[in-house]
Amino acid sequence: MPTAKEVWCTDMTADIKTRHVILSGCSGGGKSTLLAELSGRGFETVPEPGLRIVTQEMRGAGAALPWVNMEAFARRAMELARADRQRMTTAMGWVFFDRGLVDAVLALDHACGLSIAATLDPAERYYDVVFLTPPWPEIYRQTAERRHSYAQAREEYTRLRAGYQMLGYDIVILPKTDVVARADFILAHLGCT
Repeated sequence: MPTAKEVWCTDMTADIKTRHVILSGCSGGGKSTLLAELSGRGFETVPEPGLRIVTQEMRGAGAALPWVNMEAFARRAMELARADRQRMTTAMGWVFFDRGLVDAVLALDHACGLSIAATLDPAERYYDVVFLTPPWPEIYRQTAERRHSYAQAREEYTRLRAGYQMLGYDIVILPKTDVVARADFILAHLGCT
């Protein structure tokens, strides 16, 4: 399997920030596993802000947990996603984000009705194609960090899909297949050979 440095991608002349690719979609749909596969192939990856916040909050006071205070959680996720984005501005090649700023902004809008226009600058746009993991009940599992039900995960997926469409992103739904095939699917879609 070639590494990212050995792979030619057709869109590599694009602005660096437009090479920032979002993996979003249904919670428990395999995003983190997919991110690990892409990382193993040599690509830069950024783990989900929300999961990092939950892990940190569960070790501390727990005030910004999504099941305690969704608004505080979403605001922290926005801060972390912006910092992640800034940290990756010098990365060469494709960078894959497990969720990111758009997901956090949409969560804040859902939590307190703060408009997306008030929280998301058009200059903060990612690559035009977002890859969504669809609801997949066969692999969905609740954990200590993922307490919401599968039905709630599906509702979130619907909100995210509508939000990304409203923001003008092209949505590609990932196939329900093994992680290697999913990674191959993404890289083929990005023009990597």
